[in-house]
Amino acid sequence: MSDYIVRATAANAQIRAFAATTREMVETARSTHDTSPVMTAALGRLLTAGAMMGSMLKGEKDILTLQIRGDGPAKGLTVTADSKANVKGYAIEPQVMLPPNALGKLDVGGALGAGFLSVIKDMGLKEPYVGQTELQTGEIAEDLTYYFATSEQVPSAVGLGVLMERDNTVKQAGGFIIQLMPFAEEEVIEKLEKKLAEVTSVTKLLDDGNTPEQILEILLGDLGVEITDTMPAKYYCNCDKERVEKAIVSIGKKEINEMIQDGKPIEVKCHFCNTAYQFTIEDLKQIIKRSR
Repeated sequence: MSDYIVRATAANAQIRAFAATTREMVETARSTHDTSPVMTAALGRLLTAGAMMGSMLKGEKDILTLQIRGDGPAKGLTVTADSKANVKGYAIEPQVMLPPNALGKLDVGGALGAGFLSVIKDMGLKEPYVGQTELQTGEIAEDLTYYFATSEQVPSAVGLGVLMERDNTVKQAGGFIIQLMPFAEEEVIEKLEKKLAEVTSVTKLLDDGNTPEQILEILLGDLGVEITDTMPAKYYCNCDKERVEKAIVSIGKKEINEMIQDGKPIEVKCHFCNTAYQFTIEDLKQIIKRSR
């Protein structure tokens, strides 16, 4: 089955929940960016979260950007998603290698270090919504849990996991986001907390062969889980020469003129999918003309 997201409610709509399987998406990102195992895990977790959070957007053209900047060797990650759960992303330093952490797992927190998580929602208004929180662990799921509680005032549980094969391809990837509505009763909250405490890791749930539906059943089955819909999710970059041209315009006429003086064609690569776009001297001259 290809990647998809399941959306659900539980406890008579006191809880809303999302669960996703994202192996193909994360493997596409790994092969596109040639990421090391720890960076595949880091980027894969953020892509998975981005897909689920993208599916929460209301407007057709709304765009979500998740950005992490840290003082660790990875420096940071950027992921963008739309409301159809199309996601793309990149790591600033895709090749970081680190020994496993104290639990013998890929050390995503060590790779990212201390820093900030920014959530930017562009909903077609004059100014995008920007929420920023300090990284709590750098392990991403905990950082997003903290972000939801502090920036959006929505108590949430976020679980994200990426499991690697011995040949460093992606074996499993996925996650869940469970959120309490403001009217959630104490008894429901207690039941949910108890259930979440029993879950050791998302990767274990995925490796046991559980689908997103089964993951929600494990977490919320006692609370009357109802699947509301499923939607496909995929790694998708919408770059084209026109978009890249806009990026060239933004560097300024002085710099473009200098490129023309150099007399050599330039190549510009898309951060998200590594597609290379060639611009001849004539192209650059036309860009200057059009930007007047």
